[in-house]
Amino acid sequence: MSQYDVDTALHDDEIPEADTPTGKVEDADTAAEAPRTRHPFEDLPLEADGMPASQDLFNGLRAVVDPEIGYNIVDLGLVYDVTKPEPGYVHVLMTLTTMGCPLTEVIHQQCSVILGAMPGVERVEVEFTFTPPWGPHAMADYVREELRAMGMNI
Repeated sequence: MSQYDVDTALHDDEIPEADTPTGKVEDADTAAEAPRTRHPFEDLPLEADGMPASQDLFNGLRAVVDPEIGYNIVDLGLVYDVTKPEPGYVHVLMTLTTMGCPLTEVIHQQCSVILGAMPGVERVEVEFTFTPPWGPHAMADYVREELRAMGMNI
């Protein structure tokens, strides 16, 4: 559509048709019928600070999987605490299975991406600690049982 056509269409109180990525032309009625993509956290209830509850943030970390073990960091017992020190800010206190874990940065980034995608979260800090030290006792029962079934001495 040329600038002349746009000016003419707007002058005549018409809405110009838009070209779509498929190369087809859609009018306003067709575009309104397109399905809306849902945000994965859009139904999450928010507290007075405009953020999900600490427990919802904690549960969100179940999406972060330890790449070496193949289970999420919550069920592995790696996450000690998730707090909201101030609106928009989430602090995660967690540990790793070993002090020299080569995938620390991967886990850190995954935590930041998942929590940062939640409504009201503007900043995420992940703090690693080794006090208290992690051990198999911290795992969810089902994880410990599955790892034992695979022959691990846990």
